[in-house]
Amino acid sequence: MIDELDSVVLTEDIPDFKLAKGDIGTVVLVHNNGEGYEVEFVTLGGDTIAVTTLFPVQIRMIGDMEIANARGIDTVAA
Repeated sequence: MIDELDSVVLTEDIPDFKLAKGDIGTVVLVHNNGEGYEVEFVTLGGDTIAVTTLFPVQIRMIGDMEIANARGIDTVAA
């Protein structure tokens, strides 16, 4: 179960917000017991890029054996 303040990973690109599959965000609100999630995405410098509502299929928990990767926000795949 994904809870508020959990870090999650995008499972697909969200081009409208310059977000790419694999980006890490923080759940700031859980809608209707997990029917949707409000997720905030920030730069490594702390600037918010987007706060958006996502369906459960669009995010997943971070795995124990994963490593973060940095990218510029203008490099979203088409």
